[in-house]
Amino acid sequence: MTKATLAFRLLLWAAIVFAVTMAVLPHPPHMPIDRFGDKFEHMTAFAVISALAARAYPRFPLLRIGERLSFLGALIEVVQSIPELHRDCDIRDWVADTLAIAAVLLVAGMFRARRKRR
Repeated sequence: MTKATLAFRLLLWAAIVFAVTMAVLPHPPHMPIDRFGDKFEHMTAFAVISALAARAYPRFPLLRIGERLSFLGALIEVVQSIPELHRDCDIRDWVADTLAIAAVLLVAGMFRARRKRR
């Protein structure tokens, strides 16, 4: 494993921990992107996580990365349904997560294909 790959893996896991923590806090702190809305926050988080995952695991199939990240998004929504958290479980949030994941991994797939041709 190269130093760059290790760095991307550390960034990936830090981003996942941050996103999950923010998602399950009963009253998360206000962030500068709050003004753009909840869906934007979801899509931004999962777009960043997807890009990091594609770079951190360059030999891992992108479809599998997408599947697992989409599952993470669904799991977050299930956890948010716990009444004590005072959060909302919304399937549209999971759909937004999955759309962002798919878009980023599609682009990552194009980069991977281009790199293989060289």
